[in-house]
Amino acid sequence: MIIGCSASQKLAASVADLLDDRLCPVETRKFPDGERYIRVKGEVDGEVTVVQSTGSPQDENLMELLFMMENLKDLGADYVRAVIPYFGYGRQERRFKSGEAVSARIVARLLEAAGADEIITVNLHENCLSEFFTVPVTELSAMPLIARHISFLDDPVIIAPDKGAMGHAREVSSILGCECDYMEKVRLSPETVETRVRDLDVEGMDAVVVDDIISTGGTIVNAAGILRNCGASSITVCCVHPVLVEDALLKIFSAGVERVIATDTLKSEVSEISVAPLIAEAIK
Repeated sequence: MIIGCSASQKLAASVADLLDDRLCPVETRKFPDGERYIRVKGEVDGEVTVVQSTGSPQDENLMELLFMMENLKDLGADYVRAVIPYFGYGRQERRFKSGEAVSARIVARLLEAAGADEIITVNLHENCLSEFFTVPVTELSAMPLIARHISFLDDPVIIAPDKGAMGHAREVSSILGCECDYMEKVRLSPETVETRVRDLDVEGMDAVVVDDIISTGGTIVNAAGILRNCGASSITVCCVHPVLVEDALLKIFSAGVERVIATDTLKSEVSEISVAPLIAEAIK
């Protein structure tokens, strides 16, 4: 049985269709004071998969997922699999300043306490997050889906906006059989720092900027400006998780980007690629 919570109902329906599995109807709403109401409208037993991204509004979506899993166990589910395509609170995996809460670890403990027997997620921002769980965690990569989606480009070069995203760029470029590089900051003098493509000449090429998350879009805007100045013939931006806050899309398109492509781990106007086949295969 597949259950789709509020943030991922369409994705859950697609997964259930691919698996020829039962999609259980649920009722979710808020009371006038803002508290959540959850009701499963079907018989529960055996193995149940709950699909819910915990993006904005993070607190509401996370609380709904916790309520759902504990409720399913109480209703008779033997095994609850939590599919969390976008793992909210996953960027604070350590204490950067004294006194900070390690939110990723806290969320992991809450999920297990609520009854999660297994976690499936897509492209965690920090790989170490799986270490916070004692239950099995499967991290899927959407990069092959992105690579296939942009295979129409004739002469692409894959660019990571910083060194941290180079692993994603390499994964896409290896599938497409093209070159990849990353942006690096080079100190020209004590007062001057320049950001540029590290090794490749991108003049006349279709530049594809690949990252896992686009939030405010500032990093992408900076990368697009550099690629345009270097003579790239076109600029396409791809990401797995389109968080897209603070007019991020407007800023990115204003920077000269032709296309922004994302998956449906989060709902957005650029979520062209479905991760449902990826999730269905993992469940199978």
